[in-house]
Amino acid sequence: MKKSINKTMVSTIMSTLLGLTFAATGVANADTLKLGVAGPHSGDLASYGIPTTKAAKLVVKQINSKGGVNGKQVELVIEDDVCKPEIATNTATKLASEGVKLVIGHICSGATKAALPIYKNAKIIVMSPSATSPGLTQSGDYPNFYRTIASDDAQAAKEVEFAVSLGLKKIAVIHDKGDYGKGLAEFAKKFIEANDKVEVALYEGVTPGAVDYSAVVQKIKRSGADGVIFGGYHPEASKIVTQMRKKRMKTVFISDDGVKDDTFIKVAGKYAEGVYATGPQDNSKNPLSKEAIEAHKKAYNKDPGAFYENAYAATLAILAAVEEAGSTDYDAVTKALHEHETDTPLGKIKFDEKGDAIGVGFAMYQVKDGKYVEVK
Repeated sequence: MKKSINKTMVSTIMSTLLGLTFAATGVANADTLKLGVAGPHSGDLASYGIPTTKAAKLVVKQINSKGGVNGKQVELVIEDDVCKPEIATNTATKLASEGVKLVIGHICSGATKAALPIYKNAKIIVMSPSATSPGLTQSGDYPNFYRTIASDDAQAAKEVEFAVSLGLKKIAVIHDKGDYGKGLAEFAKKFIEANDKVEVALYEGVTPGAVDYSAVVQKIKRSGADGVIFGGYHPEASKIVTQMRKKRMKTVFISDDGVKDDTFIKVAGKYAEGVYATGPQDNSKNPLSKEAIEAHKKAYNKDPGAFYENAYAATLAILAAVEEAGSTDYDAVTKALHEHETDTPLGKIKFDEKGDAIGVGFAMYQVKDGKYVEVK
């Protein structure tokens, strides 16, 4: 069964998932395989974490209905970290104390970075669908960490390349001072400075949660920037864009996957129109992607949110590795993740020596008529 886990698991999941009426994900007992799911399930950034929880529930429900993994039912242990590093450490400690050996999450890079040392010490394998900070894999500090999304250096390169293709000459690089936002902004600044067709007009950090960003908006205007690259999340981006447009500034606004979310559009309203944002590549031609999305619609009566497919892929990949390994033994599962390909909505994936999924990338999107659409 080990060798056939990908085809067998995925085909059985997809063949019956569309008819799923969602129910409990398993029973808790000593014979279950515990899978942690950590991320923001409340607060301003809940729209980034809840889709991952739903993806994990959908996958696990079907795997359990077909006998589980290595004869064990999968039990989800779901914890809310609100995307805050100080809470994420408590979340990680709690999951470790409950005997969890595998975690899907965390969602935000800062929370992930805070939690990883705890997981590392406990020999818990962690796979994030969304934590893009390059250092999480490139530093080599966390051999227990994997992700099903590309890192911010690739995302920033895409943004700068796109800005140049639009003919922009002066870019204001703005960030939210966090591990994710500032890290992305630093890469964007680096790539701009290496390109003789464009220059950095302004490099500025803002305070998350502020009510008014008129000071930085005024700085952007005075800098003469014809474009903004913003590193951060939708609460700050929506306020900045709104204040820019109310001042009749037509400055092109380019952001990241922390903004490529329907919540940004809902909060910014009409001022979201025309905003660009990078996000996970379009997988709509992949039959597994189509079926995973339809499964969500059947179960929840709406389209999935941010990072859903990445989380769906992560859940499939980590459980397939356990099946291949024959247990949750850390070394055996690690070997399987690096060597064993899994069919997912993102395509066939396995992980390089750093923990990054091979072949996963970013695309550029723009808000048109109230929806994000891919820019071809």
